Amino acid sequence: MKHEITTMNTKKALANSLRKAMEKKTFSKITVSEIIIDCGVNRKTFYYHFQDIYDLLKWMLEQDAIEIVKKFDLVVDYEEAITFVMNYVESNEHIINCAYDSIGHDHVKSFFYSDFITLMNSLITGAEERVGLYLDESYKDFLAKFYTEALSGMLMEWIKKKNTIDKQLVVTSISSTIHLSLAEILNKLGKEKNNK
Repeated sequence: MKHEITTMNTKKALANSLRKAMEKKTFSKITVSEIIIDCGVNRKTFYYHFQDIYDLLKWMLEQDAIEIVKKFDLVVDYEEAITFVMNYVESNEHIINCAYDSIGHDHVKSFFYSDFITLMNSLITGAEERVGLYLDESYKDFLAKFYTEALSGMLMEWIKKKNTIDKQLVVTSISSTIHLSLAEILNKLGKEKNNK
């Protein structure tokens, strides 16, 4: 247990050093040397935990995703959930842009996807429970993936065109679309629990 805590603390320290470096320069210009100097560990320790800087970046984004998903339990509606994610993106804009420029659109989108699939499943389940109608599990899985693709795609577009797209318009449009379409889907395809 002590080893696991030490390992996690070391990884977090390396991630924090990477965050600091990303605030000052582009990701491609950051070296392992500057991360370990800032962090106060040796090169061997870095490579014990991570293959390279890309691996550290991936781990850092995954940890952020875990924290986001934990907070989704507190989210009660679509608009709040989407606003929460967009606020995260805004407050970590330099990191996400560095990641976007270094690992590309598809990899960054995949991090959002893993967050949103959990969120979408939770929102669909909540909607089912509120109206007392339930979807077939395979269709519910399809629907969560469908909404997740749409949401992550829209978020990626917003990241790249943020200065030209109004945040509140994006939040309202996405949440309204999900809310209205999900209500219609549940009314047409949902079944009572006994008939599920």
